[in-house]
Amino acid sequence: MHFHAEALLTPGSTTVNIEPFETNSQPGIAERAIDTATDVSRTLGEVTGALRAAVDRLSGAMEDARRPGTALSTVAAITREAPLASLFIAFLFGIAVARRH
Repeated sequence: MHFHAEALLTPGSTTVNIEPFETNSQPGIAERAIDTATDVSRTLGEVTGALRAAVDRLSGAMEDARRPGTALSTVAAITREAPLASLFIAFLFGIAVARRH
């Protein structure tokens, strides 16, 4: 709410009348668009940060799993040695899992 002062000048006295000045309290379309863009930008920043953190955690887990002697490194080595046999075993495993559900 804005105020404005109005001076009423009469001979010999000066009176100042302070009344509230009514303004349109609803934001305009440009202000709403800026607010929306700011909210979207903030949300995208938060999503990007969360996604980056998830990718970092997944990358770290993959690096840990690929160390020599772990299960993933063993499976990777067997797959490189016998790719068709590994594919056949994966296919059979998929069928077994699908039949259970």
